[in-house]
Amino acid sequence: MAYYVLFDTETTGNQEEDKVIQFGGMVIDQKGKVEAFDELCSTNIDIKLEAMEVHNITPDLLVNKPIATQTSFYQKLEELNNNENYLIAHNISFDMGMIKKEGFVNQYQLIDTLRCAKHLFPDLPYHRLQYLRYALDLYKTEEQEASRHNITIKAHDALGDVLVMKLFLSKLVVKCREIYPDYNPIEKLVELTNTPVFIKTFKFGKHKGKDVSEVAKEDSGYLNWMKKNMDLDEDLKYTLDKVLGDSDSY
Repeated sequence: MAYYVLFDTETTGNQEEDKVIQFGGMVIDQKGKVEAFDELCSTNIDIKLEAMEVHNITPDLLVNKPIATQTSFYQKLEELNNNENYLIAHNISFDMGMIKKEGFVNQYQLIDTLRCAKHLFPDLPYHRLQYLRYALDLYKTEEQEASRHNITIKAHDALGDVLVMKLFLSKLVVKCREIYPDYNPIEKLVELTNTPVFIKTFKFGKHKGKDVSEVAKEDSGYLNWMKKNMDLDEDLKYTLDKVLGDSDSY
C-alpha cells in the first residue's frame, strides 16, 4: 500500500550553510488516513533575520529541541523511504536539498506541486503556493480540512503550508484526469515533475510580460547573457536553450 508524504521545511535561510529548523508534514495512506507532524528542531546555524521575518521562528523557540534527524517526522521519512511511496513538496528541490544536508538519501517517487502547477495551470501568472491558495479558492475549505486533522493554521508555518498543498494536490489530480484521462493521475504527476516546463512569457527583467520566443528573435544576445551570468532555474534554462536553438533558423 502506497503512502503519500507531503512536507515543507522552514530553515535558517536559503544559502548553502543553512539548515532545517521546522518540519511540517502529513503522511497519508490510500484509505485517506492522515498522520500530521509539526516539529521544531535545533541547529548550530544562526537563523538569518530575513528568515525570521518570513517564518517568525526565533532562536529561543529552538532551545532543547531535537536536531532534525531526531524528530518524529524525519524518522517517519526514513521509515517509508522506498520506491512504492511518494514524497511531495512545493518546489521540492529546495526541501530535498535541505534534508540531504541531514544525510537523507532519497528512494521515494517525487512529486513537485510547483512544477506540476506550471504544467497544468499554465495560464496563471504565478504559481506560488499562497497565490494558488487564493486563485483556486483553497482558502475556502482549509479551516474545515484543518479541523478534520486537528491542525491550527498559522501564516508562513510549515504545517499550514502542507495543509494548503494537500488541498492543491487534489486539484492537480482532478486536472490530470481532465487533461490526461488515459493516465493514472499520480503517475502522471511524477512524470510531469521530471519534465521541464517551457515558459511562455518572462515574469521579470527588462522583457517582463513579453513572449520568450519573440524575445529570442529580437534580443538573443540578452538571452545568451542571461544563460552565462544568471542563476536560472531548470525550467528557464530549458526554455532559453530551446528558443535560442530555434532562433538559429530565423
